[in-house]
Amino acid sequence: MPPPAWGSAVLRDVPAPSKLNLFLHVVGRRSDGYHLLESVFVLIDWADTLHFERRSDGQLRRQDLTAHLPEEDLCLRAARALQEAAGVHWGVDIAIDKQLPSGAGMGGGSSDAATVLLALNRLWDLRWPRERLQDLAVSLGADVPFFVGGHNAFVQGIGERLMPVEVPIQGFAVVKPGAGIATADIFGSPDLQRNSPSAIILGSLESDALSALIAGGGHNDLQPVAEARCTEVAQAARWLEQRFGNSRMTGSGSAVFSRVGNAEPPLATWPAEDLP
Repeated sequence: MPPPAWGSAVLRDVPAPSKLNLFLHVVGRRSDGYHLLESVFVLIDWADTLHFERRSDGQLRRQDLTAHLPEEDLCLRAARALQEAAGVHWGVDIAIDKQLPSGAGMGGGSSDAATVLLALNRLWDLRWPRERLQDLAVSLGADVPFFVGGHNAFVQGIGERLMPVEVPIQGFAVVKPGAGIATADIFGSPDLQRNSPSAIILGSLESDALSALIAGGGHNDLQPVAEARCTEVAQAARWLEQRFGNSRMTGSGSAVFSRVGNAEPPLATWPAEDLP
C-alpha cells in the first residue's frame, strides 16, 4: 500500500513497533554519570497503533485519554517540539491504541513519540528528511532517534549513535512479567558491570564480532541486576530457556525474549504457578 499523500488531513492505523536488544553491553561511563552502551536494536511487529487528525487551531490533544494529561506526556512533547521547530500553525488530535506494555524495555513510549514525529511531518506537509527528525528526536529520549530511523541498528554511546545493520528475519517469543523495574535503580546499582569489551577496534566496528553478537552472542549487562531485584525476571528467563533453549532480557527489563528462528513459536501462556 502506498504511503498517504503529503498534507493528508487524517492518518489512521499508523504502527509504532517495539524493539528488542539482541545484546546490551555497558562499556564505560562518562564523567557526567551517563553510561556508555553498545547494543543491536531490532524492530519487531508487536506494536501500538496511532491515529491522527489535523487541527487548524494549533491545539495538540490526546483523544484516547479522558484524564488530565501531564505536560511531560511524550507524544505531546514530540508534537510540540516539531510544531515549534517548524513554526507551523497546525495542531493535531492523537489517539493511541496501546498494545505495548510499559516498563518492558521494549521502547513503547519512545516508539509512540517517533511515530508522532513521522506522522506529523506528513500530516503538516513539512517534508523534513528523516535525519532532521532524528536530530529533533534526541531531545525526547535516547531511543527515539532509533525509532525515527526505522531500521535495525548497532547503537553506541547513550543511544544517540546509530549504524544501520542487517539482521536475519527471525521469530521471537516475548514474556513481560507483571512486575516492573526502575531503570535508574539498575543503572545506579553498585553491582552493575560497567566494563564489557567494546566491539569497536581501533575506531572501527569489528564485523566478525558484530556478526557473532547478532547471531546470539554477548549478553545483557543489566540482566543480573534486574534478576536480583525482581524474581519474576529470573523466573521468566528460566521459563523461556526451558522451552526454547535460550533467553535474554531486553533493555532494562522487565521483558525477556527467546529466539525461535523462522518457525512460528508454539503458543503458550506464562503462568506464575508453572514456575519454581
